Order: sequence, then structure tokens, then C-alpha cells
Amino acid sequence: MNIAVVTGASSGIGREFVLGMNDYADIDEFWLVARRENRLKELQDIIDRPCRILSLDLSQTADLEVYSETLLKEKPNVKYLINAAGFGKYGSYKTVDTQLALNMIDLNVKALVYITQKTVEYMPAGGRIIQMGSASTYHPLPNLNIYASTKVFVKHYSRALNYELKDKKIRVTTVCPGWVKTEFFDKASIDTESERSFAKPMVKAENVVKKALKDSLKGKEISTYGIYNNMHHILSELLPKKLLINLWMQMQKNAHKDS
Repeated sequence: MNIAVVTGASSGIGREFVLGMNDYADIDEFWLVARRENRLKELQDIIDRPCRILSLDLSQTADLEVYSETLLKEKPNVKYLINAAGFGKYGSYKTVDTQLALNMIDLNVKALVYITQKTVEYMPAGGRIIQMGSASTYHPLPNLNIYASTKVFVKHYSRALNYELKDKKIRVTTVCPGWVKTEFFDKASIDTESERSFAKPMVKAENVVKKALKDSLKGKEISTYGIYNNMHHILSELLPKKLLINLWMQMQKNAHKDS
């Protein structure tokens, strides 16, 4: 029986991955992983195949161990692993609480590595891993520093892992979207419309997911969606990082002037 494990499945991009894979013939069961059990049950009700709900807070070591114990007990054949759990917080070192920053690292980095490395043991040849990175990996981002830095780790870790898993014929794709219409902004504390004005262009999660799934099946290491994001990616390789940082800071300054 083929399993698809999706973390962060209760909302946003994680939820869209479940919906986007709902018609995959090679998935017999979804394992839905997130904190909000009620949201997972709502998603379960609209999925065409069995779902196992794992209501876990992946920023907590005890809950990570519950996931590991479940793998050990069930010994599933995990055909797909989608690591979509994560969050960001907008603000400088002065305004982002240290414990919150550490929680960001725990979820975006520690949990992703733990889930990935425990799950790989149960993945067959031809398995696919999709990791949520971000366009924030293209250059340093003051006021989104911790989040962006965690995503740089995810991209580098995942690209190297893709090479390490070649012998197992398991491919790893890192998704690096720009601004996506999800609950990210509520958690990030980017509140007003004017403050969000620098977060453009905004794209739909379903479009990012659709492209990511296609790129994963093609065996691509990196998946980016949209002309703007692709140009951003290219320019970040060509232009000095200091210039890009200054442009980013100016965009924020202009947005706060209008707020």
C-alpha cells in the first residue's frame, strides 16, 4: 500500500498538495500531519481515499518521536513525502522574540530534517520528496531574516540530499515560490494592506502546487512558479547581494510610508 505523508496539511500549501494529489492512482492512503486536528478532519471528509490523521506539533521533540514510532509500528511504503509545515515572522532582531525565532528554526529546519530522514527509511525506489523552500533564499532579507535563513538551509540540505539519494532512486524537489495567498501573512504579522503592498505579485497556492508536482515527477531539483519569480531567481544570481538588499529595504520603506 502506497502512502503519501503531508506535513502542514491543515491549511495553505500543505492542504493544496493533498487536494492536488487526490486523484493520484498510486496513492492508497494519506497521512495528514499538523497541529489542528479539526482542520485535518475537514480535509479528510473531502478526500477520496483513506486518511490517517496525525495531530502533532512538529516543533516539539515528543511529537516528532510519536511520528517516528508510528513509522516503526506501521512500516509503511511511503511513495511521497511533502514537507510543507513551517512559519515565518516579520520583524527585526529587536521585535521578533528570541523564543519565537528558535521555534521557527525548530519547525522549519529541525522538524523537516527529522521527518525527512526518518521517512526515507520507508521509501521505495521511485519515491518523491517535496520540500517547501522559498524565494526568500535568493538573497538575505532584513526583517524576514530568520525565516529566510531557515529556507536557505532547506534548499541546500535538500539539493545535497537529492544527490545522496540517487542510488536509492529517490528524487528531492525544493519548491521556491514567491508570495503565495495563504495564512502565512497572519502568522508573519504583516498586517495592513499597505504593509502587504511589497508582497507582490501574489500567486495562488494551487498554481504553485500544480507546478511543483509536475516538476517533482520530472525529477527537477528546484521548482519555481511564475515569470516574476523566475526572473527574480535569475537576477539574484547576477546582481550584487548588497544591491538586492537595498532594493528590498526600499520596498518596505515605501510600504510603511503609505500605512
